[in-house]
Formats: sequence, C-alpha cells, structure tokens
Amino acid sequence: MTIAAQQSKSTDPTPLTGVLLASLEALAKVGEADAACRLAGQACAELRHTDPAAWQRFNVFLHRMIKHVS
Repeated sequence: MTIAAQQSKSTDPTPLTGVLLASLEALAKVGEADAACRLAGQACAELRHTDPAAWQRFNVFLHRMIKHVS
C-alpha cells in the first residue's frame, strides 16, 4: 500500500495534504530533496495561519528531510 493510500484511509480532515506530502516524499526519494523541501516550505508559508494542522504536517516533513538537503 502506498503512503498516499495509507493516508487517505486516515481520518485526515484535509486528504489533499496527505496526497501532497506523499508526492513530496516520492520526489525526495528520487534525489530531489531540495525541490521537495522548497515546495514544502511554500506550503508551510501558505498554511501557517489558515490551517495549523496541515502546516504542522509539512513542518514535520521539512524537519525530517533537512538532513537530505545539500
């Protein structure tokens, strides 16, 4: 089962967030961690004040990925 499928089964109030995070994860796995982190950073900036739960998920992604950024 893919990450996106696992996340869509959850009680996530914003399933699009799970899809986007799975996409960023896939991007990072093929060697594009820099691009994934830039996009996640943009998502954080957009969501910070309007969707704190989604912002937190992207923030966690960024903290996990930072060790893979050159």
